[in-house]
Amino acid sequence: MDIQEKIKLIQEVGEEIIGLDEIEAKLKSGEELIAYDGFEPSGRIHIAQGLVRAINIQKLIKAGVHFKMLVADWHAFANNKLGGDMAKIQKTGNYFIEIWKACGLDTSQVEFIRSSDLVKNPDYWLLVLKIAKASTVKRLIRCSQIMGRNESESLSGAQIIYPCMQAADIFYLHINMAQLGMDQRKVNMLARQIADELNLPKPAAVHHHMLVSLQPPIDKINSTDSKADQTIAMKMSKSKPDSAIFMTDTKEEIYSKIKKAYCPPQDINLNPIMEYFKYIVFAKFNQVDILREEKFGGNLQFNSYSELENVYKTGEIYPLDLKDNLSRYLDELISPIRSYFTNNPEAKKLKEEVESFTITR
Repeated sequence: MDIQEKIKLIQEVGEEIIGLDEIEAKLKSGEELIAYDGFEPSGRIHIAQGLVRAINIQKLIKAGVHFKMLVADWHAFANNKLGGDMAKIQKTGNYFIEIWKACGLDTSQVEFIRSSDLVKNPDYWLLVLKIAKASTVKRLIRCSQIMGRNESESLSGAQIIYPCMQAADIFYLHINMAQLGMDQRKVNMLARQIADELNLPKPAAVHHHMLVSLQPPIDKINSTDSKADQTIAMKMSKSKPDSAIFMTDTKEEIYSKIKKAYCPPQDINLNPIMEYFKYIVFAKFNQVDILREEKFGGNLQFNSYSELENVYKTGEIYPLDLKDNLSRYLDELISPIRSYFTNNPEAKKLKEEVESFTITR
């Protein structure tokens, strides 16, 4: 695979790429690209964290990127996830990894690292303190979005330290490409700025799209916000089961959630049904069929998302057409994952334990 083909795969993952020229320069020099993402083990895993994450990682591996996945158990503890119960947090981290295996992600090609191991080294905390000294409290509070918080909330001291830890992760793990969601943008920009001040290698940032909630847009969305900020405000939530498809949902749950989902006719803006087609269905299938009765226009076939989008804008396809067919494709994709957790006794036990935990925001 040549350099431009690798760049194309990276661009498929990133809705926004900061430092693309830096990535290209590293590829041309023969330097290894090392990317990372981190996740808080905080309960059940929805389709964006599970299937979409696996799709993106697989593309980067194909591009020759060495991928590190940080099981951010200490971060989840600092953010009071699962009530701050570290045993539950770590068990949930194991569950996430099993989900990715069930998705077909080649986990042998992913380096899993736990923050509970990083924090054993005093050098890690020295780095956290250096970043904290080079930052202001105001700047750190502006990064609260990375924790699913906002600047107006009353943050604990641990939550103010959290961005320093996440920036430290980037440098301590010796990565040169931070590959996280758009909601993590602010801390990646902090890391790029801090890199210059601390004379550390500056990481490029590849931010992937955040799937919006299945529920209608919330009132607090500001029409003057950027599309990225609107999407982040609307993202799916583990504490709201109807806002997302989860990785072990039953067929009945999938059809019920999609049937109730927001899907304005002819409108693709912040339309979760269209987003699921774009980032999941067309990522897994080269050809997508919209099946419907002849009296409603008959079956349609699409070879790209843009084709589907253009036809939907005309009104030729109704929201119900999309919903019925999306449910069919999602059930096909999730069915093997359900089977994995049914037929693997250890995975089944782990799933049942995690699903019994009370999710805390």
